[in-house]
Amino acid sequence: MDPSQDPLRSALPAEVPLPAAPLVRVIAQVRFPQILSIEKREFVAPFQEAIRDRYPALRPEQSHRIIVGPRGASTGTPQVVWRFSDVDENWRVSLAPDFAAIETTAYESREDFFNRFGGVIEALSEHVSPRLVDRVGVRYIDRVTGDGIDDIHRLVRAEVLGLIATSAAQHVRHSVSENVFAVPETGSQLMARWGLIPAGGTVDPAAIEAINERSWILDLDMYRTESRPFEADEIVDEARSFAERIYTFFRWTVTDEFLRMYGGKV
Repeated sequence: MDPSQDPLRSALPAEVPLPAAPLVRVIAQVRFPQILSIEKREFVAPFQEAIRDRYPALRPEQSHRIIVGPRGASTGTPQVVWRFSDVDENWRVSLAPDFAAIETTAYESREDFFNRFGGVIEALSEHVSPRLVDRVGVRYIDRVTGDGIDDIHRLVRAEVLGLIATSAAQHVRHSVSENVFAVPETGSQLMARWGLIPAGGTVDPAAIEAINERSWILDLDMYRTESRPFEADEIVDEARSFAERIYTFFRWTVTDEFLRMYGGKV
């Protein structure tokens, strides 16, 4: 294959801003070995002060992890997840004993998002001080609804659409494809999930809310799972490079008609 046609190898394309982008959520997360002190309010307080100007609302949650073992699934010990959000609740920062994340439903630009992610990682490094990082991941979720569903065969390349591009499409109610790619020369992987989901349906309730109409989703999640020293600048740079590769894959997936439909100038 011509490397320029390979979305896992080709150069980052020139960005085409989409004023009406169907991007519903963007997430960046870093995982690290458990730090039990994060359960304590007094330990988390300096981290909160470092980010409170941007994310003043704090709403702790109890999370329950499901552990799957030889005897089946069981519920693990509940843990506190500290949730910090902005006034409009468009941005949320999460801190748990084994991860920190930032997510938004009001994405403006890659530069803005990773400046914010950098601020969170800096606060994490200074006030929580993980010594190791186990995983870095970035995820972009697009959702096409309304007239876009009827035109999906013009908006997305046929190789991705599969059955949705055939005459059988009128009978399909739920069709989701999941592919995991090894990204060359990076030690990372890209999980690409796409497909048609019915009204009231979702494939991930935590990230993709159920809505009252059918939709076509494109969910791109790039990550590297490898234990290594926690270096804040390297983590942010790696996450930004993941976002660039995700954008390259996104542009390979969609057509120019998709870009025009959402306000892009091609």
